[in-house]
Amino acid sequence: MLINKFRLAKYEIDIAAGEEGWVLPPYKGSTLRGGFGNAFQRIACAQRHNKCIACLLKASCPYAYIFETSPPPGAKALRNYEAIPRPFIIEPPLETKTHYAPGEKLTFNLILIGKAIEFLPYFIVSFKELGKLGIGKGRKPFELQEIRAVHPLKNECEVIYTGPDYLIKPVKLEITGEEILAQSPAAARQVKLNFLTMTRLKFADEFVERIEFHILIRNLLRRISSLAYFHHGWEVAADFNGLIERAADIEILSDKTRWVDWERYSSRQDNKINLGGVAGEVTYQGDLTEFMPLLLLGQFTHVGKAAVFGMGGYEVRIN
Repeated sequence: MLINKFRLAKYEIDIAAGEEGWVLPPYKGSTLRGGFGNAFQRIACAQRHNKCIACLLKASCPYAYIFETSPPPGAKALRNYEAIPRPFIIEPPLETKTHYAPGEKLTFNLILIGKAIEFLPYFIVSFKELGKLGIGKGRKPFELQEIRAVHPLKNECEVIYTGPDYLIKPVKLEITGEEILAQSPAAARQVKLNFLTMTRLKFADEFVERIEFHILIRNLLRRISSLAYFHHGWEVAADFNGLIERAADIEILSDKTRWVDWERYSSRQDNKINLGGVAGEVTYQGDLTEFMPLLLLGQFTHVGKAAVFGMGGYEVRIN
C-alpha cells in the first residue's frame, strides 16, 4: 500500500490553569476541541456572521479549510462535506482527574495532517485565545505555557513556542509515510492493538462492540484514503477490495475490549450526543504483513468517528 507521501506533525502542548483552577470532565477531548473551534473562528474568520458554505472568502480562509473542508470541484469521493475528515486531531491526556488547582498543568497533543501543517501558527494563536475564553465548567481561563514538536519514530523533541510571547521557532519535524513504512516488519503473524480511547467503528451502518479485523481495516482505509485525497491531494494506490477480503482471514486471538459509554454536549446541535466506543486490548493472528503500514500509520491518524476529539486512538505492539 503506497502511503510514502503521507505527512503529519505532532506537538505536545502544556497549559496551566488560571487563578480559578478548572473543573473538567474525565475525558477531555470534547472540552478542548469544542472551545478550540470557537477560538479559531474568532481569530481567523473575517465574516463570522456568514456560514462557510456561502462565504465568498472560503477558498482562502484557514477556518473554512480546517473546520468546514469542502470537496474540490470535480471531486470523485465524499461529495458530502460533513463526511470529509478534518486534518487535525486533539489527543487529550488519558488521566481522568476532574479538579485542577490554580497553576496546575495539563498536557495534550495536537496532530496536524498534510496541508494543515502550514497552518500551525493559527492553531497556536487559537489556543492562546482559548485560554482567554476558558474551558470546563464555568469557562475558566488558562495560560498557554509551551509547545514542543515531537517525532516519536526518531525520539526527537524541540521546543517551538514558550509563553507568553508570540514567537514561534521554525522547526520542520514532520513524520512521513516513508518513515512509517521503514518501521513496518518484513513479516508479522501476530499483533496486539491497545485502544487507548473510545473507538467508534461502523459496519453495515451500525457501531460495533467487537472489532473484527476486516472492520478495522475498512475504517482505516476509508479514513487514510480520505485524508490523503482531501489534505494531500493524491489518491492512495491500493487494492481495497482485495485487502478487505484478505483481512477477513485474520482471526481474533484474544479480546479484552469493552464498550465505554460517554456523552458530550453539542452547542451546535443544542443537545447531548452519545459518543461511546470500544476501549481495551485485542490481539489478531494471521498473515498481517501487508496490513502493518496501515496499522502503524493509524496510530497517528486514529480511526473511526470523532477522531478530532482524540477518539479512536490506539497503540500497536508486534508479537
